[in-house]
Amino acid sequence: MTSKLAEYIVKDAIILDADVSSAEEIIRALSKNLMAAGYVRSTFADAAMSRERSIPTGLPLGGTINAAIPHTDIEHVLKAGVGMATLRKPVIFQNMISPEESVEVRLVFILALDQPKSQIEMLQEVAGVIQDPQLVMDLVNAKTIDEVMTALKG
Repeated sequence: MTSKLAEYIVKDAIILDADVSSAEEIIRALSKNLMAAGYVRSTFADAAMSRERSIPTGLPLGGTINAAIPHTDIEHVLKAGVGMATLRKPVIFQNMISPEESVEVRLVFILALDQPKSQIEMLQEVAGVIQDPQLVMDLVNAKTIDEVMTALKG
């Protein structure tokens, strides 16, 4: 189930135990890593933030860990990839379903997708990951990038 996501994860865009204070800070950090790795244009971070303000991506998972899946339009992407961050302490994202509600997030997947139809497919892949409580815990508790990759490959 998770192998496709593992193929898209950009190891240079995995940030573990990030000590950040806002959704914007982690979106910009992940965007910077994706840009340095050659996956996104310099416009990606601002575009992702703009989209996040109008169409939020926080997802309550029903347990102690919640997730967010920020992304933006394909014109800001050079090639497809996914960045991931685990957060030392939760930051607030707005709820994807009920934007007036805040969600305390500790797991972030940022999608850099270069084809319109791949956004839905990758969202489904990420949804599969975040619906597995044990996998979510394995990711949040990972101490190394190899542990993340092992967890995602199942």
